[in-house]
Order: sequence, then structure tokens, then C-alpha cells
Amino acid sequence: MRVLLADDHRLLLEGLTNLLDAHGITVVGMAGDGQEALSLARSHRPDLILMDIRMPRCDGLCATRLIKAEMPEVKIVILTTSGEDRDLFDTVRSGACGYLLKSMDADELVEALRQAEEGIPPFAPGLAVKILDEFAKRAKPESKPETHLTARQRQVLELVAEGLSYKEIGARLGLSPRTIKYHMAEIMQLLHLDHRAQVLAYAGRIGMGTDSKEE
Repeated sequence: MRVLLADDHRLLLEGLTNLLDAHGITVVGMAGDGQEALSLARSHRPDLILMDIRMPRCDGLCATRLIKAEMPEVKIVILTTSGEDRDLFDTVRSGACGYLLKSMDADELVEALRQAEEGIPPFAPGLAVKILDEFAKRAKPESKPETHLTARQRQVLELVAEGLSYKEIGARLGLSPRTIKYHMAEIMQLLHLDHRAQVLAYAGRIGMGTDSKEE
């Protein structure tokens, strides 16, 4: 995985670079503001950008919108100190696929980036439920899961809604991560959904994952 870092605190950037390098994740560049993040994204075409919100010249939300408009394939995960609902929802509306807090520990961060790589939106504990509640209100699924999904597919959907990675779901069900990914592709096709954020919204709408309590 090739990652671009964007934050106006140089010491944090250097610490993140060392951390990710130790876990086999390549940092292709470090930006000090949103404008520089856009420029470096154009140059390096990273797989993922780890983006702060509060930055000079161009903040993280503006940079996210600009980058996603030009490079929709690039995943963007916000890493911030803000747990405000407004920042959370604005982030997802801007096109980011995840929202993490700087208070998380190193192993949690690395695992969250692995989830993003697999296509599972990574959110700090408690925030995924807020996203489910907010976006499930807007989701309008064309079919009911009990009508079209197999028992195994429903199991997978329930575990995805709980925020588990493909590896964790596979371990829970005794299947390989590749098999779980195949099931997710089938679920998305059956439910006429285009990406995993819509899957989470769908799951929230039918009551999956919303029993989880904030930690």
C-alpha cells in the first residue's frame, strides 16, 4: 500500500512515516496543507491519503473534494482530533472513506488502513454507528435481503455492519478473506449497490450493526 500523509504538524508526519514504514506501508509523500496534498496526489497517485482536517491554505475537507473529483480511485481517510458530528458527516459527504481519531493507538491505525485497503470504511469506535444512522435514512434499497440473500451472505453482511475486516470475518466463519470478498461482491450485485459505504447504509437501514454500543 502506497500512502500520502497530509498534516500541518511536521513531527506527527515524521512519526507516522516511521510507524507505517515499520509495518511495510510505503509513504510516498508528506503534505503540510491541502493544496500540497492535491499536488502530491497528482504526482504520486497514492492508493490512500491519510488527511487531517484543520490545515492552512486549503483544509482537509476541501482537499478531499478536489482530489476525489480528479482522482476518484484514491481512497482518503481522515485522521483528526475532532469528534464533532458535523466534521464527521461533512467528511463522508466530501468523499472520504473513513474517519479516525488521533487518540487511537498505533496498531489500531495500521489495522484501520488495512481495512480501507480491503474496501471496508474504517471509523473510530462509536462513529460508524452515527454514520449508519445518518445515511441509512437516505438509503432506498430496491430489494429485501431476506428475499435475495443466502444465509451465508446475510452472515457476512451482518459482520461487515459490525465493522469487522475481511480477515476477521473469515476467521469468525471459517472462510478465507478472498471468499469473504467474493461474497461481498455478490451481495453488492444482488442489492444493486455500487460501493461499501452504500452497503453500510443499507445494513443500518434494516437494523444491522446499530445494536453496537459506543466504546
